[in-house]
Amino acid sequence: MKPFNHDSLSVGEVAQLMGVSVRTLHHFEDKGLIVPARTSTGYRLYSANDIDRLHQILVYRSLDFSLAEIGNMIDDGATAQHLERQKELLAAKIRNLQSVLHAVETLMEVNMNNPSPADKARAAHAQYAEETERRYGHTDAYRQSAQRTAKFTSDDWAQATAEGEALEADCAQALRDGVAPGSDFANALAERHLESINRYFDCSYSQQVLIAKSYLADPRFTQHYDERETGLAQWIHDAIAANAAAHGADIENPEWG
Repeated sequence: MKPFNHDSLSVGEVAQLMGVSVRTLHHFEDKGLIVPARTSTGYRLYSANDIDRLHQILVYRSLDFSLAEIGNMIDDGATAQHLERQKELLAAKIRNLQSVLHAVETLMEVNMNNPSPADKARAAHAQYAEETERRYGHTDAYRQSAQRTAKFTSDDWAQATAEGEALEADCAQALRDGVAPGSDFANALAERHLESINRYFDCSYSQQVLIAKSYLADPRFTQHYDERETGLAQWIHDAIAANAAAHGADIENPEWG
């Protein structure tokens, strides 16, 4: 591997160093978030300050801020305040993980008492309720989901559970059969996944991609799917991404909206 020149880095070196794609860096530049210098021949050069700024962008993006919000936060020059804000947000994330642990313990208790499918569905939904509210409580999607699920009957929860189980089983079988993401059959499964989310709120393809990304980023989701079939979380993600791209979604830089 070629050693980095720490005075300035090319776009490829930054992508390698920071674990992002070149396309993502170009997207950040298009949005005005980070604008590297250019050589006389047009090549991008990233300074140490650019790298610091990129780190801030990636941290805030991991906390689900939109690119517009990120731009406003890092452009006001209050670096110390932003570091403190990052610390607060990460502490909140830790607290939420602790609450999720408590919810898992509650779910385990439910499972030991011979629950009905509706009981399981309600418990699983409650498991992520606090975390979901923290991340998406300000969105129309969250409010719509809260309104809809408040009206769910036991039959509604049972149906949601049955359809979810059937979809996961069909996806696992598709993986075993060697069905390729982007094929007609995989796209049909991705559409069924979208329909399952639409039960709760009106979901766009971009939002669906973000949900699919969580299947890989969150070990709880990865474990859930891969316990059914090794590699299933990745396959579902790839199938959703391929179908969303076919419908014009930007799968490299999806936004919740």
